Amino acid sequence: MLELNIKNETSRLRAVVLGTAESNGPTPKVEDCYDPKSIEHVIAGTYPKEEDMIQEMEAVAAVFKKYGVKVYRPEVIKDCNQIFSRDIAFVIDNKMIRANILPNREEEVEAIDYIWNQVETNNRIILPEECHVEGGDVMPWNDYIFIGTYSGDDYPDYITARTNTDAVIAIQELFPEKTVKAFELRKSNTNAKDNALHLDCCFQPMGKDKAILHKNGFLVESEYEWLLNFFGKDNVFEITKDEMYNMNSNVFSISEDVIISEQNFTRLNTWLREQGFTVEEVPYAEIAKQEGLLRCSTMPLIRD
Repeated sequence: MLELNIKNETSRLRAVVLGTAESNGPTPKVEDCYDPKSIEHVIAGTYPKEEDMIQEMEAVAAVFKKYGVKVYRPEVIKDCNQIFSRDIAFVIDNKMIRANILPNREEEVEAIDYIWNQVETNNRIILPEECHVEGGDVMPWNDYIFIGTYSGDDYPDYITARTNTDAVIAIQELFPEKTVKAFELRKSNTNAKDNALHLDCCFQPMGKDKAILHKNGFLVESEYEWLLNFFGKDNVFEITKDEMYNMNSNVFSISEDVIISEQNFTRLNTWLREQGFTVEEVPYAEIAKQEGLLRCSTMPLIRD
């Protein structure tokens, strides 16, 4: 059995699911894309190639190996994009919660059944059908669970709105001893620079008390201010619209001291090193074209 344990985003990582770019399938048609950034690259003819994405993911796997992290991979489904393992399920404490994701991504979930089946039965959680949630919107942070959501009446119009109020309530009921804090995110089906696909596209905690933030990703200024005050201005690295577009907030922590980041994030990586972090730089710019990066393609199972 798998003894799941995830209390926060930065404790020492021991086991993780890393997605796969193998048999990723042909470049999608515009109407089959789930986000504005992928559409941009399909139209421009710059959509990432499978072999480039495989190399990028292997670079991450090598970093995990260096730090002695046990890595699980999804079973490969022919011609299916399985890079973003964070979308399909997530762990809080000792529970694995299956994400209710876009219906045409159901088979991605089945590809990790062999992991799901190693979890004690009463710790496998399937939320009611009306609860929409993806792991990119859910961040356990010790006594808190931060959740990105969109509660506008036009929720159904946004393919980029992935987590609804029903899911926020359901997660609060699952973890009554924790404080669930929801944040309204800015959504756009057409403009990637105005679209916070998930909470981890505009916010991520690091170390013990630091965070990356992008103000424009939040619809309600007071919710952004709350995070700014929670971490403290001096501990927050504020990213620009272009940096958010390039997924600068979507790095991934192996521990409170070690962060995997994209090699082109010069400003961020410099700041992280100034704060005393070890930064493991990897190439991930091709995968970033699908509006996801390091946090999106990893699903932590066990942290110390």
